[in-house]
This record gives sequence, structure tokens and C-alpha cells, in this order.
Amino acid sequence: MALLHRLAVTAALTTAAAAGALAPAAATPLPLPLPFDGESADRLVITVSETGEADDAATFVLNCHPTGGTHPRARAACRQLDAQTVWGRDPFAPVSPDAMCTGQYGGPATARVTGHWAGRPVNAWFNRTNGCEIARWNRFSVVLRTPGS
Repeated sequence: MALLHRLAVTAALTTAAAAGALAPAAATPLPLPLPFDGESADRLVITVSETGEADDAATFVLNCHPTGGTHPRARAACRQLDAQTVWGRDPFAPVSPDAMCTGQYGGPATARVTGHWAGRPVNAWFNRTNGCEIARWNRFSVVLRTPGS
């Protein structure tokens, strides 16, 4: 019986020593995997229409982090989006229905932005129908490719 007890203790100590040797490697955090499907990446599809300019009515893909896509000013557009992004606030949030807006009209231009930004899905509509909507559009002027931006 003493021999069997010694074998059990030796096996337990060997197992514990092996587990202890592996513990530091297992405790090291692994890097997060990169998104493989693009669903988690900062990727937006921007469709602008009714601008009055044939060259400005188009659809573009904007990738940020890393920068890419078909947007003609991708780097500047990503910088503009980064500047609008604040933790806990949706940069694409619509104008509040309670907002007091001026009655000015900025034209028939419309835009739709879909995709993912900062880990959240985006489905935003833009127009220039009053002062609040114009201000919101202007915050994204490079992204929406406003003439002169």
C-alpha cells in the first residue's frame, strides 16, 4: 500500500509541477483576433444624391483603421469621423425631434450612411431641410463629399 501511495503522490506532484510551468504562458493575454468578415471593422457605405452636381451623386465605400475603400478623400474622411467619435455618444444620431431649428433650406441633397463604426452598426440618413440638418450635414462634410470640402 505504501508503494501505491508513493506513486499517487509522485503523480500528483508531477502534474502540479507541469501545470505550474505552463501557468505563466497561459496567463499571458492573447491579442484579439482581427475581424475576418468586415462586420466589426470601421467600414461605411456612403450614398449621396440629389446634390445638383452629377459628379457628386455617387456611392463610396470608406474603410478606416486601416484607411481604404473607394472614397476619394478617405484619409480626411476618417479623420473627420474620428473627431466626431466620443465614447457613449452616437456620432450619427439624428437631430432630436424637440430641437429648435431655423427654417432655412439647404437644398434637396440627401445621403445615407450604412455599415459599422466604432463597433456599432450605422444606418443614418442626412438631408439639408433645416438649420439643424444643415449643421449635422456640415459636421460630416468630407465624409458626405460636400462640394468644396
